[in-house]
Amino acid sequence: MTFTVTSNDFTDGATLPDAQVYAKGNRSPHLAWSGAPEGTKSFAITCFDPDAPTGSGFWHWTVANIPADVTEIAAGGPIPTGAVEGRMDFGQPSFGGAAPPAGHGPHRYIFTVFAVDVEKLDVTPENSGAIFGFNLHFHTLAKASITGIYENKG
Repeated sequence: MTFTVTSNDFTDGATLPDAQVYAKGNRSPHLAWSGAPEGTKSFAITCFDPDAPTGSGFWHWTVANIPADVTEIAAGGPIPTGAVEGRMDFGQPSFGGAAPPAGHGPHRYIFTVFAVDVEKLDVTPENSGAIFGFNLHFHTLAKASITGIYENKG
């Protein structure tokens, strides 16, 4: 079975709706996943913009320690009991929608669901996307992504 992620809010490669734009709705999208590999003990979600003009991209969302029996997150949350949202690059532990600089061109917002081999990663709400990513590097069994596109034409 192949590990996959889908959304009721957008399709892979399509423009993100206003609900997922920071200045318009700022709501996390619906995500559903299936086909997790044997040995999955929890899930994690990240949203990353590799096109941000920072030299290191921009983390829009990090969530870890999602129980293994959860296979869907509703639009706007809430995250499941026991899960941890990390500090995204806007500064707080929550979802931060698409917000590319005006005239910078289209940006990719890569939503990735990770199948994790431990129930709990050692992360806190104060941790950055880099810390979440570091922990995920050592515990990922599989990952699946869906990418939304957004451009602020100003």
